[in-house]
Amino acid sequence: MSLIVVGTMAFDAIETPFGKSGKIIGGSATYVAWAASNFVRPVNQLSVIGYDFPKEELDALEARGVQLSGVQVKQEEKSFFWAGKYHMDMNSRDTLDTQLNVLANFSPVVPDNYQGSEFLMLGNLMPSLQMSVIKQLQQRPKLIVMDTMNFWMDTAMEDLEAVLKEVDVLMVNDSEARQLSGQFSLVKAAKEIRKMGPKYIVIKKGEHGALLFHGDNVFFAPALPLEDVFDPTGAGDTFAGGFIGHLAATKDISFENMKNAVIKGSALASFCVEKFGTTRMKEISDADIEQRVQQFVDLVNFDIKLSNGNG
Repeated sequence: MSLIVVGTMAFDAIETPFGKSGKIIGGSATYVAWAASNFVRPVNQLSVIGYDFPKEELDALEARGVQLSGVQVKQEEKSFFWAGKYHMDMNSRDTLDTQLNVLANFSPVVPDNYQGSEFLMLGNLMPSLQMSVIKQLQQRPKLIVMDTMNFWMDTAMEDLEAVLKEVDVLMVNDSEARQLSGQFSLVKAAKEIRKMGPKYIVIKKGEHGALLFHGDNVFFAPALPLEDVFDPTGAGDTFAGGFIGHLAATKDISFENMKNAVIKGSALASFCVEKFGTTRMKEISDADIEQRVQQFVDLVNFDIKLSNGNG
């Protein structure tokens, strides 16, 4: 059930129409680890932090079964920092500040005790770093899931194309899928992206749910209509953590079980957006998750009598 998670552990400063967070903990690997640890432990974390990353946050992750031997600590440098402002629709945002800090010269090293992990989650990070992790693994994981973003399509397309050949599942949002494929239709986009390597494509549509593509099969999971959407920053990473966590826990990578993984990921993401940062992820219980998954089932479950065409 072993899982490696690669990505950033960082600070964010977020502004939404509903408030300002101040400086809080963020980063793709942080959100993935909090989500995945609901289903599978240990989570073998690969990341880098500076001297300023709070010890209590590391302690909280360790208490959740997150292994930190693959997290480099650079005592002379600050942790990665991102600041952003969301618009009223909460789907669009402006980056106000990005400080790479420790990330500028990061070279991930896979510890010996991470070798043999069956599942690998490549969080949003430079494609060259994602590739270096794959190359360090002595045996190929059962499943490699990758997240990426339009920034890498603009600045590191050659490296991105190389990694795409190595992964099983790609996660992107709808605008990234269109940019990567050159197709407006998401069905056509998924077909084009599959030619690049990944067998499965997950296209995240924010408040409009998520699509899973494999061959001619398509599955759609809605997003839960929520009364309070406070901060969408880590929702995609939380979704990814729930998705890979469920698959690693069940060890079943069939299309049918990936449908369940999409629902689990969607359920966790629906919690994440309810408060700033990782706050909500630290509060939820297994019972909360089960109840939220049931809400998804109830949302789409219906009986309908089809006419036989005779009027």
